[in-house]
Amino acid sequence: MDALVALIGNVGFPIAVSIYLLVRIESKLENLTVSINTLSNILNNFKDNS
Repeated sequence: MDALVALIGNVGFPIAVSIYLLVRIESKLENLTVSINTLSNILNNFKDNS
C-alpha cells in the first residue's frame, strides 16, 4: 500500500502539471491557428486584387 501511495505521489504531480500546460497551450494554439488563417486569407485577397 505504501508503494502505491509513493508511486501516485511521484507520478501524479508531473501528470497534473502536464495536463495543466496542455490545457493552457491548447487555447493559445487555437488563437494562433485563427490568426494564421486570417493572414492567409488577407494575403490571398491582396494577391488576387493586384
